[in-house]
Amino acid sequence: MALAAVVFDLDGVLVDSEHLWEENWVAYAARHRTEWTAEDTASVQGMSAPEWAAYLAKRSGTPESAVDVERAVVDGMIAAIEAGEAPLLPGAGEMVREVSAKVPVALASSAARRVIDAVLDKHGLTGEFTATVSSAEVARGKPSPDVYLEAAARLGRSGEECLGVEDSSNGIRAAAAAGLTVIALPNPVYPPKPDALELAAEVAENNDDVRRKLLAYLSGEFAEASGR
Repeated sequence: MALAAVVFDLDGVLVDSEHLWEENWVAYAARHRTEWTAEDTASVQGMSAPEWAAYLAKRSGTPESAVDVERAVVDGMIAAIEAGEAPLLPGAGEMVREVSAKVPVALASSAARRVIDAVLDKHGLTGEFTATVSSAEVARGKPSPDVYLEAAARLGRSGEECLGVEDSSNGIRAAAAAGLTVIALPNPVYPPKPDALELAAEVAENNDDVRRKLLAYLSGEFAEASGR
């Protein structure tokens, strides 16, 4: 089956923003006299906004609802994005524009819808995507495949017809479980676990490398290696 579409993750693949999520989780927990640890961050990476908000509410012991917790953190993220604190990663914009000129492109992100829209608008990328999906819009967040299956469906494709680009353990697992051919771009601060990385067809060093690998797969250059 030919590869005919690409689905990107957002945080850590297109924008340098994962540290901002952690900063907002840490700050919220601290306001409730709770220490948020690196282990907590690892636990919630890939979760949908309702999922991590419920985790943070329980972890911090706040009397606020998960909905209020989510709103507080997302408000902090939006402020940071509007202040220019979530820049595109090097080569990300060029990669998206070049790939979207060749095949339909979607976004499958754990970020809340407001964050997805704010980031793409800030960087002038909204029009490059045929579809964007937040994990909050499907039944289960990553590592479940739901968000990738929905993104592929909105492109009119099966998972097996799509390439996926991911940086985290749960993201790689989700894309692989949905049947995508995964190109991993390991996050240097939050590296994927070895068992997750093994699910990737390719491991890239940076977005220029991701772009080259995507174009090679789409041209059929890697077809024999991928078994397609």
